[in-house]
Amino acid sequence: MSINIIPSHEQILHFPKGEQAHLSANEWLIWSSSQDEAGNVTLPDLERSEFKKVLVPFTWWRSQLEAHQEAEIQAKAKLGQIGVWFAADDDILNYADLIEQGKTLWPLVAAHFPIFRDGRSFSTAALLRSRFQWGTEIRAIGDVLIDQLLQGARVGFNSFALRPDQKTDVALKQFDLFTVSTQNSWRGQRTLLQSAQSEACLVNAQPTHS
Repeated sequence: MSINIIPSHEQILHFPKGEQAHLSANEWLIWSSSQDEAGNVTLPDLERSEFKKVLVPFTWWRSQLEAHQEAEIQAKAKLGQIGVWFAADDDILNYADLIEQGKTLWPLVAAHFPIFRDGRSFSTAALLRSRFQWGTEIRAIGDVLIDQLLQGARVGFNSFALRPDQKTDVALKQFDLFTVSTQNSWRGQRTLLQSAQSEACLVNAQPTHS
């Protein structure tokens, strides 16, 4: 069987909302596609893999539902073994009902960057947070470079599967810069900064007594 996977770093960079950035071991295989000798597209055999969890393409998940093969994959998803990744050209607004169902099924969702200059997956993360009120983990996968981390964190990503050649120690330091951001953010950094500035103005406006 020929199995196509999307390579990623052996460590995942996490930056949860309101918490410090940290690393953990990568437990998820990012599956693109595979075919058996008959040409059927089948899931990789996780029993023989170092990974026990798999991210599958959203298009493949939909195809299984359309073929009425959802029972097995939904069962594995509920056990935390299957999550879903969105391609850069997936129009998730066209599948709002399915995305809503995914809130109770998918332990992890991800958005794919086919090349670092392609920013469409930033919009996917932002839509998941704003339109769908997605409250759990959204991971950036694919051609994910250190230079993309701050923008990704602002729009809605809270974990990153970096490209294998990226240095995680350098990546962690990027988030030290996040607290000085003045841009609108899913994390509310601008609101916090503006509140601090407003309080400072009030203090400065207090009359002084000689």
